Amino acid sequence: MSVFPFPSGAAARRDRPLPIRPRRPLGEIVLHVPQTLRALVRADEIWLVVLAALVGCGAGLCVVVMNIATLEMHHALFLIYGHERLSGMAKLDRGRLLLVPSLGGLVLGLSGLAVARFWPRRAVDPIEANALYGGRMSLNDSLIVVLQTIFSNGVGASVGLEAGYSQIGAALGSRLGRSFRVRRNDLRLLVGCGAAGAIGAAFNAPLTGAFYAFELVIGTYSLMTLAPVVVASISAIAVDRWLLGDPGGFELILPSTIPPFDYIPVLALGMVCALFGVAIMRAVTLTEEVFRHSGVPAWARPAIGGLAVGIMALVTPQVLSSGHAALHLGINAPYSLPFLALLVALKAAASAISIGSGFRGGLFFASLFLGAMLGKLFAAILAALTVKTLLPGVVCAVVGMSGLATAIVGGPLTMGFLALESTGSLPLTIAVLAASVVSALTVRRTFGYSFATWRFHLRGEAIRSAVDVGWIRNLTVGRMMRREVRTVRIDTPLANFRRDFPLGSEQRVIIVDQSGRYAGIVPVAEAHAVDGASTLADILHHADQVLLPQMSVKDAISAFERAESDALAVIDSLENRRVIGLLTEQYALRRYSEELDRRRRDLSGE
Repeated sequence: MSVFPFPSGAAARRDRPLPIRPRRPLGEIVLHVPQTLRALVRADEIWLVVLAALVGCGAGLCVVVMNIATLEMHHALFLIYGHERLSGMAKLDRGRLLLVPSLGGLVLGLSGLAVARFWPRRAVDPIEANALYGGRMSLNDSLIVVLQTIFSNGVGASVGLEAGYSQIGAALGSRLGRSFRVRRNDLRLLVGCGAAGAIGAAFNAPLTGAFYAFELVIGTYSLMTLAPVVVASISAIAVDRWLLGDPGGFELILPSTIPPFDYIPVLALGMVCALFGVAIMRAVTLTEEVFRHSGVPAWARPAIGGLAVGIMALVTPQVLSSGHAALHLGINAPYSLPFLALLVALKAAASAISIGSGFRGGLFFASLFLGAMLGKLFAAILAALTVKTLLPGVVCAVVGMSGLATAIVGGPLTMGFLALESTGSLPLTIAVLAASVVSALTVRRTFGYSFATWRFHLRGEAIRSAVDVGWIRNLTVGRMMRREVRTVRIDTPLANFRRDFPLGSEQRVIIVDQSGRYAGIVPVAEAHAVDGASTLADILHHADQVLLPQMSVKDAISAFERAESDALAVIDSLENRRVIGLLTEQYALRRYSEELDRRRRDLSGE
């Protein structure tokens, strides 16, 4: 017997600050604590751990408040009483199943118009914040995301609260870190601490929360980040238990060992989960495209999506909300193969339609329920096709739950620790890790994104993880270029050019036309080698290859490779083409290598 609970609810751092500081996002005013306290956090890593504990307590409190708020909405809107949960109900009032999600979607859509008008800024995701902005997030913007997530879940949309959990927890970490004016790496760490505390409290699993932060929000694991992240996760769980008590669980009968031959269906299930996860992520995008091309105004789309979810809920209320209670109810339930297939199809469609139509929320919790039901369906199909039962349905349910969550959310170690902390079974955890690794590899080879990074990709952001790449964007051509450059008009006689630029004086000269617009580059050696009858226009190079000041260092290096040149002119814009500087490939590569080495030293604590 083992209990599977699902609740209701840096050592050495550089002394000098990093030279690259992104501007304060969204113009948010941050009050700084006294200099004495700031100095303590900078001087001693113990105080950074204390700060992480405070972040964890705040994240745990936010998880409790969000859980209570959504439960109260379910009770009021769907007339649920006592300890009953929405997705665990056998049946509900049919009129409310249709009206609450659709009218709730209408309210969400109309309120979205007001938010877009009076608060047009987009909230920065924790992964995006750590990847691009050095951990800077807006607490005000995050509160809007949290309220929209609570409302979406409260009216029954098939979305989870984990997006709101991690958003507010990370934003608290960012706000507190900025109040103490911590270094860039420490601010990114505190953002991860907030997310770790939120997810740890949500699942009553400290290691799950910690490795969620390492794999998804911080982007790397090191010994100097272990203490703050784990302390934040434990602190959040302590607050959650103090306010709500130890969450109840249910017992699973699990095998003491899993024979080696049984790993074949385990690995196959991992691959099935990966393909199904890719299909769900594609379905969300397809739903958005259908709504976008339908001509339905954006404010009306959640109402239509809510009505569709309500219609599916008439078949079974298990498609509603995140699916915690449905998982609690269904993981041991003796469902028939046709009902499992129907349940998986309905829940997947409800989740895709909910997010695609404009409801706020995530797919983490939904993927756990979907994965468990997919695993039970897989086990039922195996039992129907084979004489001997290979794997118990409950084992396939846990493996499928972790495999599908890995495909959609990412983080195979996170899902492995979730299985270990939930079941206490090491053999099952090993099977979960095997399936999760197969799932992650399959998604990486066939799709290349998790759900979060896929959304970034659709917005045009090249973010594959939370690894800090913001410094690359800040290291721009405008910061690296040499501004003191001489230009020569294109109608200058070649003899005059040779007189003004003898051999050895310059390697290259930038040429402009009669209007002062960039025309090309002339190598001085080539100007002295050509026939005297030639003109500067005859020996122009790179007339169409230029750099812009806002280009990052990686964009500049790519431009050098395409142009096969060791230097390019920098112009103000493609329309004006006014020369403002010159950048050499050698200098760009040197600056890139210096910054890369500095980041590596900071991460290693040297």
